[in-house]
Amino acid sequence: MTTHQLHTRHERQFSQGRFVYPVLSRRSEGISIGVNLNPDKVCNFDCIYCQVDRTRQSETRFVELDALLEELDRMFQLVTSGDIYRSEKFRDTPGPWRRFSDIAFSGDGEPTTYKNFDQIMAACADLKRRHALDEVKMVLITNASMLHREHVQRGLEILDANQGEVWAKLEAGTEAYFRLVERTPIPFQRILDNITAAAKVRPLVIQALFMRIHGQPPPPAEQEAFCDRLDQIIAAGGQLSLVQIYTIARQPAESYVEPLGDEEVDELVELVKRRSGLNVAGFYGTSS
Repeated sequence: MTTHQLHTRHERQFSQGRFVYPVLSRRSEGISIGVNLNPDKVCNFDCIYCQVDRTRQSETRFVELDALLEELDRMFQLVTSGDIYRSEKFRDTPGPWRRFSDIAFSGDGEPTTYKNFDQIMAACADLKRRHALDEVKMVLITNASMLHREHVQRGLEILDANQGEVWAKLEAGTEAYFRLVERTPIPFQRILDNITAAAKVRPLVIQALFMRIHGQPPPPAEQEAFCDRLDQIIAAGGQLSLVQIYTIARQPAESYVEPLGDEEVDELVELVKRRSGLNVAGFYGTSS
């Protein structure tokens, strides 16, 4: 199995786990332990490219903290011992990718909607310390819709103190395109304001998934507007350490959504580099 095939397999279950699962992450270039804070599959976005199967209800509806921490403890042992590479799913992992890259809080919905977000950050950070995993990052993958809430900001402070990174989704330059892709009543301006405010406190990674919609890539004007939004965040004092430009790698929610071609990803990466001067990385889709 190729590295590409491995990173297209992001099953939420591994050895009967309900909340914790390992994946080979192309953007982390190693093993990422995922923590699912939305087992009920409820999300405040309804993205047209979403790869979560919402046609089937999960058997687990609520986060059980003790069970989650027990699963995470076992997963730490599995990865740090190297036993994970004896499993069928990971035995073909290439040598350079056989590293414990991060603990990623994402899952089947928006993780910051979890009501005890700050408490789960603290508990996971404590468990990471007990395993002497100080260099392993804690990554929050977020749509940025809830970053203004006090308990989420407390959680971000815990991340900051524990090798944390915030990967915030920004996938549009205009309100109209934002609504087309994300299908949420949340205003685009709230996302921009939340990303800017958070980036003033710590450097953020921007995650931008672009795709073909009804056969068409994002219009040139939309691509330029996306760059304008990045410029505005920087001009307001925000810090952006990296922009990740990527596309569809697994089956999306809507049949009219398709991955960009490799050349289209490369062109968008070059545009963002040229316009923003930021560090930009591109990741290809199912055509690779």
